[in-house]
Amino acid sequence: MKTWQSFLMGLGAGLISAALILVGNGRMEGKPILLSTPLDPPGVRVSVRGAVVAPGIYTLPPGSILQDALQAAGGALPRADTSRLNLAAPLSDGQDVRVPLITPTPLPGTPQPTPPGGGKINLNTATLAELESLPGIGPVLAQRIIDYRETNGPFQSVDDLLNVEGVGQSLLNKIRDLVEV
Repeated sequence: MKTWQSFLMGLGAGLISAALILVGNGRMEGKPILLSTPLDPPGVRVSVRGAVVAPGIYTLPPGSILQDALQAAGGALPRADTSRLNLAAPLSDGQDVRVPLITPTPLPGTPQPTPPGGGKINLNTATLAELESLPGIGPVLAQRIIDYRETNGPFQSVDDLLNVEGVGQSLLNKIRDLVEV
């Protein structure tokens, strides 16, 4: 019986000790866990240029569309050709948005326009607007011509235009007398 008594006394002493330790220490508190709030996703930065009121670089909220970029740039100019743009297209960071001008389509049989000032347009120094003044060349093709000369160096001859994507022999024949190198 002594064994049971010793066991019960030890058990009782252990339980009393555990209770005293818990009561003596009070409620155990740890450091509070701070949850950080997620950062707002970065905005979409786009370059808007061409036929807009205020060309520039704009930061728009994530999920913005092309229409939002036009509004940020003050809207399209009256002569802007927004029919060539997908205004519902989602924007991506670093995107370059070019708003083209309306290019009139000459009626059959009308004389071909002469370059501004009556002289020939130099392919190696022409601006986007000067190139767009040529028959059959819109803003996209004009930009390709500029990109080609910036990448490959100056045009050596008018025939080098055939190396630009979108320029074929028939277009070259239309503008041959209006350009020079």
